[in-house]
Amino acid sequence: MAVKQIQYVIIGASAAGMAAAVAIRKLDSGGSITVLSEEQDMPYFRPMIPFIISGKKKFSEMMLIGQGPYQGANIDVRLNSRAESVNTTDQTVTIKSGKELPYDKLLIATGSRPKIPSDLDGIEAEGVFVLRTTADARAIVRRAETSKHAVMLGGGILNLKAASALLERGLEVTLIIKSPEVLSQLMEPNDATLIRDALIRAGLRLITGCRASRILSDVSGVKGVLLDDGREISCQMVCIGKGVHPNVDFLRQSGIRVDGGVVVDRFTACNAPNVFAAGDVALTFNSTTGERIATALWTNAVEMGHCAGHNMAGQPTEYAGTLGVLNATQVADVPLVSIGIVHTFGTHYETHVSTAPKAYRKLVFTPDGEKLVGTLFVGDISRAGLYHYLIRENRPVKGIKSLIIKKQLHYGHILRETI
Repeated sequence: MAVKQIQYVIIGASAAGMAAAVAIRKLDSGGSITVLSEEQDMPYFRPMIPFIISGKKKFSEMMLIGQGPYQGANIDVRLNSRAESVNTTDQTVTIKSGKELPYDKLLIATGSRPKIPSDLDGIEAEGVFVLRTTADARAIVRRAETSKHAVMLGGGILNLKAASALLERGLEVTLIIKSPEVLSQLMEPNDATLIRDALIRAGLRLITGCRASRILSDVSGVKGVLLDDGREISCQMVCIGKGVHPNVDFLRQSGIRVDGGVVVDRFTACNAPNVFAAGDVALTFNSTTGERIATALWTNAVEMGHCAGHNMAGQPTEYAGTLGVLNATQVADVPLVSIGIVHTFGTHYETHVSTAPKAYRKLVFTPDGEKLVGTLFVGDISRAGLYHYLIRENRPVKGIKSLIIKKQLHYGHILRETI
């Protein structure tokens, strides 16, 4: 008697979805894997999107399939196939064409979408953008060809990278943020000085402590931005980067539990049978604090997707959780690594800060000083992997704490403590 072929359906073709597809295929060579993507491009490395704006990368250099583990063997990726609803009783997914796809195992990996401020008028004007997809990046490039000045609303990582890319194209760029400093979600104001200075050296104009209240436009599209303090800034394009929302609207009638994101257990499973979730859309847990958390980071999405794929294919695998913040990137010409708990103002965490002309280090320990729970390296990110290991493994560091603080830690010290 022939063994029934399992039908795997994955909604979302980015980091989590493709990582899950690869993991499933390694464990199940016979099951059918269908990946639904609402985009018109094949899966790609989303963190590279700003390179399309700067012109440093072509789309062919950003594709996932064919790179590293993403070989796409017997994985059916269906483009322009937005999921409209999920029926967990009949175990079907309805896509925008009206077609229903049956599933035996389902993964929700729909990621997130940019937040658009509800109190910002004029967002419908031509020349207003968010940067989330390659299609967004191409549209920004087209507008940039006839623009002199771009205004960026929001000081997060992606918006800063987009600002840098536009500066490289020769545009004037102004960044407007309500907070006192850039990257407020990733670090505290005093931590961001080197990043801000690097952006200003690159030509960025920074306006803090205010927000845009209206986008001004005429028949040609955007012509300026009105600030809440009455100032008006002339520009020809606006990019909004003020955080993201998990893509969960299509699950309203599904019975799948949603609480800001899709709620999953430690094995990435939802409350509905045979349904899993991973990546930006999933509400998982912070491995340090145990609190429920959604995280919009590529590395976390890949790890969680890989775990979900194992569970879907019948190999129970517990997700280790996320550190909440785990970002390694570069803004302008300054590298940075932020891991774990880095916002400490008004708390009882033990914090050690060291500064140099081209480097900034922040170490965060538990209030009793026994464990390292957060690090921020700006400028000099050497040995960040060792610190990540100590935080992730929740290791007591009493015997090597002075070495951590003095920046003398190396792998041999950790090995000695383990033995």
